[in-house]
Amino acid sequence: MRRIARAPWELLKRAFGWLVLFELRNKVLLAPSALRLRRVETSEARRLDTAIGPRPAALVATVIATHRRPDELRAAVRSALDQTVRDQVVIVVDDGAGLPRLPDDPRLFAVSLARNTGVAGVVRNVGIRLTRSRYVAFLDDDNLWEPDHLERALAVLEAPGGPDAVYTALRRVLPDGTERDVLSVPFDRRRAARESFLDTNAFVGRRNRALRFSRLRRTPQVLPREDWELVHRYSRAHTVRHVPHPTVRYLVNPASFYTTWSG
Repeated sequence: MRRIARAPWELLKRAFGWLVLFELRNKVLLAPSALRLRRVETSEARRLDTAIGPRPAALVATVIATHRRPDELRAAVRSALDQTVRDQVVIVVDDGAGLPRLPDDPRLFAVSLARNTGVAGVVRNVGIRLTRSRYVAFLDDDNLWEPDHLERALAVLEAPGGPDAVYTALRRVLPDGTERDVLSVPFDRRRAARESFLDTNAFVGRRNRALRFSRLRRTPQVLPREDWELVHRYSRAHTVRHVPHPTVRYLVNPASFYTTWSG
């Protein structure tokens, strides 16, 4: 009997991909939290928009979400400001914990949410809404970019016939600084329905209505993550391409505020 009961589920997974099915389940079960958090996001974006004045504008807006990692945040901000692409604005959005002292740079803006949400998508969406740019990039407070990250991404995006978004390869490192591996997987939407190889830190996309994160409250046990959801949804109507060059130093962090790692 157990084999018969499992058969329809296995058929669905093969037809649509387990990540797609899990996300459909998430949207049904977690919809109430998303509605509440959308109101929080809108309220915070309006409050902070008034506080910072004219929206920072550049070719690229880099959104850095942070929560209680002052030293790591400063390193992440520096790696963003040290990009070879200078036409950039960097906005740090703190998830209600308070901001440390940051570098004095006219391209850098930093804001704090009135309270902690614990939802990375909401934090990043506020940063998107507070900026104006042709492209948007994302960096978490415990990761670093190589100086040519944006340059390599824009070289593909700005080329004739270029895609709407790109993601580069990740050099994944352990907390002791040793390299774990390099994650470099060409984009395949069918493969993405079954494997989670997409990460926000490597993603640079053209600003449009699709470029926003899920507001579902994704605890460490809820899969897939918001990174996957963004790129999978964005790629329905927009071209996404992989740049097979590692430009991100990605910390596989067991103490991540938003993501739990194992292995």
